[in-house]
Amino acid sequence: MTRLAFAAASGALLAASFPPYGLWWTALLAIALLVVVLAPSGDHPPRARTGALLGLVSGLGFFLLLVPWVGMYVGAYASWGLSLVEALYLAAFGAGAVVILRAGLAPDRRPGPRAVGAVLGVAGWWSLWEWIRSSWPWGGFPWGRLAFGQADGPLLPLASLGGTPLIGFVLSALGAALGVALMLLSRRDAATGRRPVRATVALLAVPLVALGLVAGAALTPTREATDTVEVAVIQGNVPRLGLDFNAQRRAVLENHLEVTAAYADDVESGTHARPDLVLWPENASDISPLDDRLAGAQISALSRRLDAPILVGTVLPTGRGLEAHNSYLVWDSRPGARPAADTDAPPDEPVADRHDKRYIQPFGEWLPLRGLFEAVFPIAQTAGHFIPGDGDGLVTANGVDLGVAICFEIAFDAAAREPVARGAQILTVPTNNATFGRSPMTYQQLAMSRVRAVEHNVPVLIAATSGVSAVIGPDGHVRQETGIFEPGVLAAQVEVGGAGTVATRLGGIPQAVSCLVGLVALAWALLSTRRRPVTRHEET
Repeated sequence: MTRLAFAAASGALLAASFPPYGLWWTALLAIALLVVVLAPSGDHPPRARTGALLGLVSGLGFFLLLVPWVGMYVGAYASWGLSLVEALYLAAFGAGAVVILRAGLAPDRRPGPRAVGAVLGVAGWWSLWEWIRSSWPWGGFPWGRLAFGQADGPLLPLASLGGTPLIGFVLSALGAALGVALMLLSRRDAATGRRPVRATVALLAVPLVALGLVAGAALTPTREATDTVEVAVIQGNVPRLGLDFNAQRRAVLENHLEVTAAYADDVESGTHARPDLVLWPENASDISPLDDRLAGAQISALSRRLDAPILVGTVLPTGRGLEAHNSYLVWDSRPGARPAADTDAPPDEPVADRHDKRYIQPFGEWLPLRGLFEAVFPIAQTAGHFIPGDGDGLVTANGVDLGVAICFEIAFDAAAREPVARGAQILTVPTNNATFGRSPMTYQQLAMSRVRAVEHNVPVLIAATSGVSAVIGPDGHVRQETGIFEPGVLAAQVEVGGAGTVATRLGGIPQAVSCLVGLVALAWALLSTRRRPVTRHEET
């Protein structure tokens, strides 16, 4: 029971590293505590099935505290179900980590190298399961990756070297090193009565290497910005909270038209500089301006007043039943502007470019096994009928290349990396968090965006219907932000031309290497334990 209590505590500590608390250092303690409960102690080392149970308990503690907002309006069972599914991945981690730690902490003439190997193995094994749950099934659920709790931590510079996988690997290695060190120092040699100090000292190699990597990331030169762009981020707000806010689509559109018109008044009076780009959020106009002449004419009038394209979040039916795209349109009605050749817009429509959301959210934007889930859970009928787009996330507006990661997409490594690798100089995150009220969800998404800014040395612009909208510098610092559930405008000058880092160029290599470390460590551990079979009873 003591191990189970400590496992639950490790999950709570891990959740505390994410907003709204943002205590980055608690993630280190969480991994250390989990390693302690999974590691062998005395004559009763835990077996794989016990490790799975401990990992499951830790995962439940973590996700129940991290994502209660999932069930905010559809019922608590939604967050419970998601938490249970995600906890299964930590159960798999726990089962394998027990084997790795047993091999690394077994009595040996060279306990130091074995202990270091176990630490790196645990880090790789964590990375493997973090990647699996971020990818499978139905596209995965990357929310809660270790890196996303480190926006204010000292490891953030590592994002520019190896992205979120490197931050997760190093953080889990540091936590594992701390846990293994505590386990070693609690032992005494049966013959001499001495503690394995040398083996513990060998673990200092892990934080020293981590310190070297952070220093290397900080000293790695980045490209200097070569130009500036005037941008305006519009937050129009919504009529009311909850799932039914979309029932007032016209009101949401009118809010964004009204706030943008007031901003245009300020531009014309000289209060604000004339923008190069105006960003609206996801779902700002769920009345398709391509189909609704009034909506299109209103947006076009503002584009001409501001002499700038307006990037509009909308829903575009495909013409096949209820299917639709969650889209972001570059709406450019300036005299002389021409639509891009690769859009579906007619020649007389001012759509210069378009991004259709690629990573759509299961059970929200689309429903796997729709017939089954709708029969069992009537609330499942409210799930959307969106289909994914097939673009690369790159659009061009007024001569500026922009990356677009709509809402949930910012959690996926490729959604941020691919457009920057293809030339994007600004990363935009149009989002609609109104469904989740005043919950921590919007602040967790803000933390992700800050990590992405450092990862690719790119300014990030969050345009949210109800907040929090933000302007984030390439260093990850929030330069401007709005309040939540209030209209606002963020007018800013952002530097462009310097986007791209080592992590951008390496792509998925850091993730593949960290996962390979975990697989090799498990294979080594299985071979070691096979040569030294365990005959003692399992500790529960």
